Amino acid sequence: MTAQIPLDRNRALRVAGALVGLAVALGACTHTDEAVTASMPDDYHQRHPIVVQEADQSIVIFVGHARGGLSAEQRADVMGLAQTWLHEGTGAINADVPVDTPNARAAADAVREIQALLAATGMPARGLLVRHYHPNDPRQLAAIRLSYPKISATAGPCGLWPEDLGPSIKNKSYLENKSYYNFGCAYQRNMAAMIDNPADLVQPRSETPPYTMRRTEAFEKYRKGSTTATSYPEADKAKLSDTGK
Repeated sequence: MTAQIPLDRNRALRVAGALVGLAVALGACTHTDEAVTASMPDDYHQRHPIVVQEADQSIVIFVGHARGGLSAEQRADVMGLAQTWLHEGTGAINADVPVDTPNARAAADAVREIQALLAATGMPARGLLVRHYHPNDPRQLAAIRLSYPKISATAGPCGLWPEDLGPSIKNKSYLENKSYYNFGCAYQRNMAAMIDNPADLVQPRSETPPYTMRRTEAFEKYRKGSTTATSYPEADKAKLSDTGK
């Protein structure tokens, strides 16, 4: 019996050491999961931020092999692109023109018409850069692509679900009554798509000069004690009923 005591003691030490090692490993896993979960902000503005960056604005013009010039709709698209370029463009307009295709000659004629339309809007000759490309898929109709860089706002991507929405062992945010990861992503993405000037997300705009004539007229009415409200003689024609009179 005396000789077996050291053996039992050694066995007990080995078992205790194994349990301690297992506990340390499990503790490290738990700490890692908590660190990953804690790295995601609770505020959806920080979890899905709106980023201001440079992106391309483009239109595609399809040209048949036997067509000469642009259609009325295509000319309107080119003029619309030119107007937006004058307002928000940060670089030249790139025209990607197909070559070695059945419609290559018609595309070249269309590019010359595009150049004339852009020049009519006041764009300088160096504002359009023509680049040629070979289509990868011969079955697809080669088109002219007009694009220019602009400052835009974007958010996302959305649709990421790293955790379950319902209660589970891994989903601790449900038990803590926190918002799920994808919450607010669609709102941020839609807001970024609707913003007219991405700079408004960073700083307010400066004040524009006041309309002096209208302000002087309002001050004159105020000085005389008259109402300063604007009256429209034809406003009653848009009413459907006389309720409230």
